[in-house]
Amino acid sequence: MKKKLNREILVLAIPNIISNISVPLISSVDTALMGNSSKEQLAAIGVGGMLFNFLYWNFGFLRMGTTGMTAQAYGAGERVSQVYHLGRALLLAIVFGSLLWAFQLPLQRLGFYLMNVEAVQQPMVGAYFEIRIMAAPLTLSLMAMMGWFFGMQNAYFPLFLTIIINIANIFFSSLFVIGYDMGIAGVAWGTVIAQGVGVLGAFVLFLVRYCGLIRLFDRIAFWSKRAFRGFFEINSDIFLRTFCLTIAFGFFYSQSGAVSLELLAINTILLQFLNWMSFGVDGFAYAAESLVGKYKGKKDRVSLSLVIQQSMYWGMGLALLYSIVYLVGGELLLGIFTDEAPLIDAAQSYLWWMVLLPIIGTPCYIWDGIFVGLTASKSMRNSMFVALIAYFGVYYGVGSYWNSEKEVANLLWLAMLMFLAVRGFVQYWMYRANGLDIK
Repeated sequence: MKKKLNREILVLAIPNIISNISVPLISSVDTALMGNSSKEQLAAIGVGGMLFNFLYWNFGFLRMGTTGMTAQAYGAGERVSQVYHLGRALLLAIVFGSLLWAFQLPLQRLGFYLMNVEAVQQPMVGAYFEIRIMAAPLTLSLMAMMGWFFGMQNAYFPLFLTIIINIANIFFSSLFVIGYDMGIAGVAWGTVIAQGVGVLGAFVLFLVRYCGLIRLFDRIAFWSKRAFRGFFEINSDIFLRTFCLTIAFGFFYSQSGAVSLELLAINTILLQFLNWMSFGVDGFAYAAESLVGKYKGKKDRVSLSLVIQQSMYWGMGLALLYSIVYLVGGELLLGIFTDEAPLIDAAQSYLWWMVLLPIIGTPCYIWDGIFVGLTASKSMRNSMFVALIAYFGVYYGVGSYWNSEKEVANLLWLAMLMFLAVRGFVQYWMYRANGLDIK
């Protein structure tokens, strides 16, 4: 049975990993296209991209919640529920996306304030923001569609969509910037059109593979108050969990910048090590979401327990590999992001945190996937609350003794690792206490 389950995990995880690795291409292409422009335009692209990353991050529940509920419906063979979960997720995506577009001005100003965007940059960042925000309903709809495909045990459609979105972004952004000399606006329009291509592709794939589900749709049952209440409860818990995550990373950036621009640059680079780790580990977390949900829906507790166990083994095995790579090649990896020797030298002092990061951080990533599959949204939310308290407790508790720039830099990484470690430990404790019936 373990061989069968491991095969299922890999069939779902490998396409997810490839898809995750391709995601940074969008920002890389945008940066490359602006590379020959002014530093101001290049910086505006970076800041604008980060604003949208933080903005959309908070709507991750559209993917996670949809995956967990759909996977359980898939396992239980409830085809009607499968199509209802997609419909409700898309409805939320369109509503929230439209609200983001409608309230773009206050959101833009809030983003400028939180990101400390300088006055000279604000017109360019604002122009980029005003164009890209048009794609908000498209982007959120894509999250919902991707989550639904994962729940249907289909990791290949999200991989295909990610590839065509990247190709469309490269083509249109290059066309507008190089062919029509549209500058920062061209990059923004390229991203908007790419999102539109992605949504169109998702609906085509749905119609090709799952068209039969449409005939099962019943308008009265779809609008069931009880079903919507459960849908909102799960997604609101995941939203609060993700908002806490945004606070933690926003605080990390903010405190780094408050110390010095050099520390902000160093930590921005070092956080890429965390991103790289997530590209791989999230592949197994996404596989856990799909398979845990499926076997919970089937009420197959033996397979469910084994999937949880094997997902953690695969994740930790990959984490160990990351730690070895960071230990042996950390200095080489730093050179990918900057050729400034003083910055590389300064960053090397903190590379040992990067070695610890995968081993300490991976469990909470995998537990997140397990909890999503179990739809244990309240436990996800509560574990994040506890971790955030520990994060600030360590920072302000130890911060009264560590005052120099280097001490504060180490303190930030200590707090971040504590944040990840506490999340993983609390999730493990909750699972041990409640088992497969965790809520």
